[in-house]
Amino acid sequence: MLELILIRHARSIPFGQGSADFERTLIESGVQDAARMGRRLTELQLKADLILTSPARRAKQTAQLFAREMQYPENDVREVEAFYNAEADTLLAEIQRIVSTCKHLALVAHNPGISWLYRLLANESVDMPTCAVAVIHFDLDDWQAVHADVGWSAHFEYPAKLPEP
Repeated sequence: MLELILIRHARSIPFGQGSADFERTLIESGVQDAARMGRRLTELQLKADLILTSPARRAKQTAQLFAREMQYPENDVREVEAFYNAEADTLLAEIQRIVSTCKHLALVAHNPGISWLYRLLANESVDMPTCAVAVIHFDLDDWQAVHADVGWSAHFEYPAKLPEP
């Protein structure tokens, strides 16, 4: 069985407030949300053999915070250039390139692509808010076999659904 953890980057500086889109950083509440959601994945005993992220600063920060909370080596988080503002088909193509020895894959990306990918793979229509996590399971052994409607949603959560700390 394969497990895919989709993560939308946490809250960042609003677009147009002095930084180029690619350079936008997380705001304090985004940092806190990413750490909380990373801890939540650990509580749920979810793990990652590999974490892939968009190279945009806000996505990289989110990926590093999740990695830290999930006891995943932060230096092993891999940037994928194609993830920056990618559509679902681009994200899927990158997923299909993953070696079959990786059974638990996490990726950090942007809307609307990350929400579209969730709809495509799990056949569920949701708009992932910032720092949302969607876990999809596949009764498959190889990422190359992943395609539309072959997975099912195992978990969906975002910071506003968590109890206050």
